[in-house]
Amino acid sequence: MMGIDLNLLQRLIWAEYRAAIVLVVGLPLVLLIWSTVRGEGAIARLLNLYWKVASLLAITVLLMAGLEPMAFPVAVAAHLLILSSLWFWEDINDELADLPPWRALPLTTRIWRWSMTVLSLAGGVASVASLGCMSGFQVNELCPLWQHAPGIFGNFIGTGLNFLFGTPWTTAVARFVGWLGLVTYAGFFLQWLLVRWPRFGRVAGGF
Repeated sequence: MMGIDLNLLQRLIWAEYRAAIVLVVGLPLVLLIWSTVRGEGAIARLLNLYWKVASLLAITVLLMAGLEPMAFPVAVAAHLLILSSLWFWEDINDELADLPPWRALPLTTRIWRWSMTVLSLAGGVASVASLGCMSGFQVNELCPLWQHAPGIFGNFIGTGLNFLFGTPWTTAVARFVGWLGLVTYAGFFLQWLLVRWPRFGRVAGGF
């Protein structure tokens, strides 16, 4: 495709994955442990709910590593659901607003929350732009670029499994595990959407 710098696009995709390692995995894990130790219930509940929703991104990576075109719409859904989970809960929002803004834990949580909002919006836009690849990874030269980082992740997992258990890890295995995770995730999400949300609305409570 003319007019597109593939090297620049590849660097941008890798930059998003590197940012995700910090903002999607590293910092929320630290915040979850920190808030649990400090007994900050609202922050701990927000982070627990975040992890439940953000697991869809891990499923997306597995589907990408398995060369499954369904990974592209799943990636869009993952970014939208993460964005929603950060601000959806009325009771958590009220409790967070009451925390002293100058304290280290609430301040770090607010910074992470807004940073994740920006990353989710950017990731969502990029994922929407990639929906043309739903027909397959070889639709054009742009589509395989999205699989590069997940493919390396899959190879890393495969190396570890082979070392520990002698278990081969192939694209077919990654695709199967990704689909299994997606079906399980969809089941829990539908249970929340059809049962819990009509009963409790935007109140997280002890969920």
